[in-house]
Amino acid sequence: MADAAGVLRVRIGDLTIAYERAGSGPPLVLLHGGLSDHREWRAQIDGLADTFTVVAWDTPGCGGSTVPPGSFRMPDYADALARFIAALGLERPHVLGLSWGSTLALQLYGRHPEVPATLLLTGAYAGWAGSLPPEVVAERLESTMRDLRSQAPEGIIRAWLPTLFTERAPSQMIERFVATFSDFEPDGVAVMLHAMAECDLRDVLPTIRVPTLLLYGEEDVRSPLTVAERMHAAIPGSRLVVMPDVGHQSNIEAPERFNAVVRDFLLR
Repeated sequence: MADAAGVLRVRIGDLTIAYERAGSGPPLVLLHGGLSDHREWRAQIDGLADTFTVVAWDTPGCGGSTVPPGSFRMPDYADALARFIAALGLERPHVLGLSWGSTLALQLYGRHPEVPATLLLTGAYAGWAGSLPPEVVAERLESTMRDLRSQAPEGIIRAWLPTLFTERAPSQMIERFVATFSDFEPDGVAVMLHAMAECDLRDVLPTIRVPTLLLYGEEDVRSPLTVAERMHAAIPGSRLVVMPDVGHQSNIEAPERFNAVVRDFLLR
């Protein structure tokens, strides 16, 4: 049953998962990044539902989904995602992840390679431990955990903005992003951060045997092009697309271009 905002819910073991579903056609599952939820995909839900059954979930601990135990790590999230996909009857979906969600997509493939028909990885990491130097991982985890303990969610969102968008992003877009996601659940984000910091999926990359798109913003400072190039080299037959003039949140900063790249890849 949907609530007033059109959000649906399904029970997966001890977790309640909230999600939005729209359109008809081949299934396309959207996995959001950190500090957000399914709402960051508004332009993709609206723009791609004419061709696909678009399903955008709230990761456990985000949006309307249950906060998982503190011991939850990326394999647990991936198993929950596989059960979610099965519960909705989505057969061989295309799986599109952004940032944290891209790592989840890779972990899903690593544990359940029969599930995704394709992988579309935006601003992707092979986990922080698999893509970033140890000192960078430690600094990101320590500083963000400190902020979660000492700052209100809006302050954290604003502090992250320079790493998410370019300076050219319209102020209305920025303020809408802040207003939308300043209600995140700190306890849920804390579990996600530890999962991402510990995750190293470099061994999964050469095993991928489904069509894979790597989509990066040219000015992404959170997941820079050096990460993109290593991912591209490691995933057999992957396609790398670099979008000029946008940063980490390319799906929000340039939604029409983003949707066009996704549609072109999937319709091939």
